[in-house]
Amino acid sequence: MTPENFLDLPPLLGARGTIRLPGSKSISNRILLLSALAQGTTDIRDVLLSDDTERMLDGLRKLGVVVDQLESHVFRVQGCGGDFPVKDAELFLGNAGTAFRPLTAALALSGGHYKLSGVARMHERPIGDLVDALRALGANIDYLVNESFPPLEVFPATLSGVARISVSGEVSSQFLTALLMALPLLDREVTVEVVGELISKPYIEITLAMMARFGVAVQRNGWRSFIVAAGSRYVSPGVMYVEGDASSASYFLAVGAVGGGPVRVEGVGSDSIQGDVRFVDALALMGAQIEQGPNWMEARAPVDGKLKAIDLDCNHIPDAAMTLAVAALFAEGTTTLRNIASWRVKETDRIAAMATELRKAGATVEEGADYIRITPPAQIRHAAIDTYEDHRMAMCFSLAAFGAEGMRINEPNCVAKTFPDYFARFHEVVQAVPVIAIDGPSASGKGTVAQRVATKLGFHFLDSGALYRLLAMAAQRDGVALTDETGLAALAERMEIRFEGEQIWLDGALVGDELRGEQCAAAASNVASLPRVRAALLNKQHAFRRAPGLVADGRDMASVVFPDAVLKIFLTASAEARADRRYKQLKEKGMDANIAALLLDIRVRDERDTRRSVAPLQQAPGANLLDTTALSIEQAVQEVLIRYSAK
Repeated sequence: MTPENFLDLPPLLGARGTIRLPGSKSISNRILLLSALAQGTTDIRDVLLSDDTERMLDGLRKLGVVVDQLESHVFRVQGCGGDFPVKDAELFLGNAGTAFRPLTAALALSGGHYKLSGVARMHERPIGDLVDALRALGANIDYLVNESFPPLEVFPATLSGVARISVSGEVSSQFLTALLMALPLLDREVTVEVVGELISKPYIEITLAMMARFGVAVQRNGWRSFIVAAGSRYVSPGVMYVEGDASSASYFLAVGAVGGGPVRVEGVGSDSIQGDVRFVDALALMGAQIEQGPNWMEARAPVDGKLKAIDLDCNHIPDAAMTLAVAALFAEGTTTLRNIASWRVKETDRIAAMATELRKAGATVEEGADYIRITPPAQIRHAAIDTYEDHRMAMCFSLAAFGAEGMRINEPNCVAKTFPDYFARFHEVVQAVPVIAIDGPSASGKGTVAQRVATKLGFHFLDSGALYRLLAMAAQRDGVALTDETGLAALAERMEIRFEGEQIWLDGALVGDELRGEQCAAAASNVASLPRVRAALLNKQHAFRRAPGLVADGRDMASVVFPDAVLKIFLTASAEARADRRYKQLKEKGMDANIAALLLDIRVRDERDTRRSVAPLQQAPGANLLDTTALSIEQAVQEVLIRYSAK
């Protein structure tokens, strides 16, 4: 991970709003492939635009299928009746299981020579059960590296005439889906028997429903066997609509349950063919208030405001169950999610990954071969959450930002696999702990104004300038040179700072008036120009953002530290007025001062602060200018309060 490749989510206070869901990945890729295998032309509306669907679209085009994008989410596919025009091709399918498994089956029975590969993780995801079943039909498939795993090489099949095959149901439902979708390419009846317990049954329901829309009705004997009749052929229905993604709905419904709500998702509801809509049943068991209609679902927090732990078999909602694991951080008691062995062979080992990251947040976690047990901490800790190139890890853990300290998501762009604009949509429905950012030059009075505004609102207060002064003091105490950037950054990370009213504590010791002295201020200005020092203090500044709100003053609060501040003030005054204020302040404390020297020092510091390469002093975009040259402190405070009230 590069140092910049993360997203800091601020602590969240609540959530409410409405989200229109992107199209389902599972349905999008099924319809795209069935449209290619069908006779006729199909217009597909509301297609999900993501990495996984791009892999399917790229694959179909390389196979000679004509695919035109008519509008942003609308595609026209000219079916080839199962006879792909290109008979020799190499397909790279990323980490898209919904593209790799079905295309493997379709190509294995289509009479061409193909190589299929993906990213490293795709090559760790098993495919042997599917290959064994296809070989029983006469498919000619070789493993190019490791037995039972991609990449694969497919040669023209020598069909065996076998009428009954079997496939394991215990690893991935995509194996059965791939077989069922490919079998109409044969000219005979074939029965597929499922060995062991079939996991993720709702995804098979999606497959059967989509096949039926293209004219192929599969006979079934419960979940034990499936019959594709002789003479089955796909015929385009003309126009197909993709439902909103029920797995993606789980994140926003959980946000409503944890953040108060109501949060409504549109595009999926009680009439959905997707099994993950049953996620709302699990939320209801946790105490959430649920409402739904044919095409929408809505969640609110429990009546008493607190979710309850559950013990649940999650075989029917394997993807959405990941959201339950993070929601368990906010539940009373220990939550156990069972029958989730399929998590082990997804985009990452999701049981291990989830356990590791939940522990970072402070949870006590027990993991087994097919279960995870989560006991929440007394207070959720801020952590840098690793996402393992797994889109669902990133989206699930956004929920953890409802902890008191917010959360950092590493490699957030992995959401592009299924929901590229997830975090933008997430921010549409959540309310962050509000920040009033007051920036300005030295001696402009911003610290006094900020502290009094915080007191009147009952908010926390951050004097960022004090952090740099405290660092300078700590450096002098510990013998760290003010030019030692590495040493200063390390010291910044380990020092403990606390504000209590007008009192400031450094490593457990109350700091005196020397903090406001000119010597300390000059040293602070020097260390503040060091990039590694500023980076080290950034997390400390973020930690002050706690409910019910924060007033922060400094030089880059609105531009760098809290760019999402609800109110940004650039507070200034003439150099002469600032020198006069500083002179009076020092004299009141019995300290020596010379107004001419103070004026010179302020002008020199202004010049240095505005020209420095790191976080230069300037009015941030969107900030309100407040010139206090002719204002008293109380007048300035009232002006800030008026502007905050207007927000």
